[in-house]
Amino acid sequence: MASQVSTKMEKKSINNAPDETREFEKGKIQITSVGGEPIGRFVFEPGWKWSTSVKPIVKTDSCQQTHTGYIVSGRMRVRMNDGTEAEAGSGDAIYVPPGHDAWTVGNEPCVGIDFTGAKTYAKK
Repeated sequence: MASQVSTKMEKKSINNAPDETREFEKGKIQITSVGGEPIGRFVFEPGWKWSTSVKPIVKTDSCQQTHTGYIVSGRMRVRMNDGTEAEAGSGDAIYVPPGHDAWTVGNEPCVGIDFTGAKTYAKK
C-alpha cells in the first residue's frame, strides 16, 4: 500500500515546541516531525563525545546511526571504526555512515540539523 502524501504545507517550531527532546551528557537532540519525517536539531556542548555521552544509553560499541545533515555552528570531528577521521564545521553538509565516534571540537557548541538519524538517536 502506498503512503499518503499530504497536499498541504506543514510547519512546526523546533525552537519553541519540538515533538520530543532527548537529553544526554553535554548535549541534546530536539526532534520535530513534518510530513511524517523526523528532523532533529542537535546541540553538542564543548566536551561532548558520543562514546561517553550517548554510548551508555544505546549500549553499542560505536554510533550505528546514519546521519545526513548540516552544521549550523561550531565544529565536530568524526572517527570511523576503520580509524579514518574528518572534521566538519559551520556551513558544511555532512553524511556519516554507521560505525563511528564523534566529538565537539573547540569551546563552542556544535549545533546542527540531522535529517536521517533523528528518529532513533540516543534512544535506549
